[in-house]
Amino acid sequence: MASYPEPLTPLAAARVAGLAPLELYEVVDAIRAEAGNHDLVLVEGAGGLLVPVGVRPSGQAWTAGDLATSLGAPAIVVAHAGRGTMNHTALTLEALERRGVTAKVMLGAWPGQPELVHWANLTELVPHLVGALPAGAGRMDPGVFQRSAPGWLTPALYGVLDDWRVWAEDVPG
Repeated sequence: MASYPEPLTPLAAARVAGLAPLELYEVVDAIRAEAGNHDLVLVEGAGGLLVPVGVRPSGQAWTAGDLATSLGAPAIVVAHAGRGTMNHTALTLEALERRGVTAKVMLGAWPGQPELVHWANLTELVPHLVGALPAGAGRMDPGVFQRSAPGWLTPALYGVLDDWRVWAEDVPG
């Protein structure tokens, strides 16, 4: 939809580059049009739920949270598996809940050798989890990624992972 040269939040990147910012209702219309062609469409937010993404026709900034609200769509919060994630994830889930947006959690970069903190976070997040991607998944060969992905995702995301206890069998203690 838009690409900006600097790795900044979308609205800041547009301003720095002197390019037009994303307009909320144009983005909503584009996503709805794409959704008509697929069973599932994932829209990646840049920078977090409350980061300014673009502008409304009024000139007021809008966020990924505003986009989810406008679409009436659920959200997936991608959280780190390790230290420092619980408060950030809880705040994001609370902000989405206040907006009336249903939300689930995806753990990103699940380590090959999880430590106690990873297992503790997994246990805390299980009620919200829809998947966990292994560390380095983005660098996998596309064919390997495609064949492996269903095992990382729950049926809510067309995967086959239906019991987090399988993961938790290795929990220390």
